[in-house]
Amino acid sequence: MYLPLPPLDVSGALVSFVVIAVGMVVVTIFVFGASLPSSGRPPLLTQMALALAVIGGGSVLLLALVFVFLNSDGTSAWTFVLLAFNFMMTGPAGLWFIGLVVFQDRRVTPTDWTWPLALALMTTGSEVLMGFLFALGSETVALPVLPTLALGLSSVWFFWSMAAIMAALVAWAPLARIERQALVALTVAAAIGPWVTSFPTVGGLAMTVLMVAIFLVLVRALSGRTAVRAREIGFLIGLAVAFLAMALAGLALVASGGAVVAVLAYGTVTAVVMTAEIAGLIRRYWVGSPELPWLRRSVSDGEGPTRSPPVPSARADARRSDAAPAGEP
Repeated sequence: MYLPLPPLDVSGALVSFVVIAVGMVVVTIFVFGASLPSSGRPPLLTQMALALAVIGGGSVLLLALVFVFLNSDGTSAWTFVLLAFNFMMTGPAGLWFIGLVVFQDRRVTPTDWTWPLALALMTTGSEVLMGFLFALGSETVALPVLPTLALGLSSVWFFWSMAAIMAALVAWAPLARIERQALVALTVAAAIGPWVTSFPTVGGLAMTVLMVAIFLVLVRALSGRTAVRAREIGFLIGLAVAFLAMALAGLALVASGGAVVAVLAYGTVTAVVMTAEIAGLIRRYWVGSPELPWLRRSVSDGEGPTRSPPVPSARADARRSDAAPAGEP
């Protein structure tokens, strides 16, 4: 059986770019892993400053690589790449030292959305730049800005890089079973994305199967057949809205026959959904379970007075959440 594959846009001239791109995805996942300590204790503000600086340095490097394809003077372009690489190596360390003075080793407030959103937006922006880079590198002639942006937001290098990062976060975060199942489905939807834009019929069919499956899960949960706590209802409704937005964007893409504007719209909707998922997963990891926090908090953790004694892993609470009757807070 023939299965059409989305274009990987890899030629001999792009091999070095592929090595850099894969390396940056690995670095990003490592940064997230360092920001999500196994104890569940929120990281220091200086750690967050360092994480943002590393991911931001990667974006600067990607911009310099994009400049290679936009500048006819190859020597000048690669000089900027070397400068950007040096910044990626030294800039984060300098910002970390500044952060030690400014933030004074205070910890992130677990319930605050500022840092999760900042990390998520920086990550998505970096992966969009990666897709844009390979869109430029794969074309033999210069394209207008809009088609190039559409190619970047429909690139394998954008969708699959984001899917890899989300898969790591879904595997690490303390989630109830239904939450994990739903977010795994959303991650799979990101992995299917290149087929939707490259082969709308095949990709649309795959997305339809996935969305029917997640729809049945949501109906079962909201009808009370699956144990769901009250706090998870809002999450499930938000997930349904996200899938609906992606489904409508995909339908418009198929109906338009792959028009540039429709491809750009689908990529944009998917990018927004994935950004929200990354931010939510980071915040969930820091907060742990609302009923039983990861561990005893202190004033230095940004949680106010010390709470109850340390408790077992939030995964145990997730199992209890699955066993609780529907509607129980």
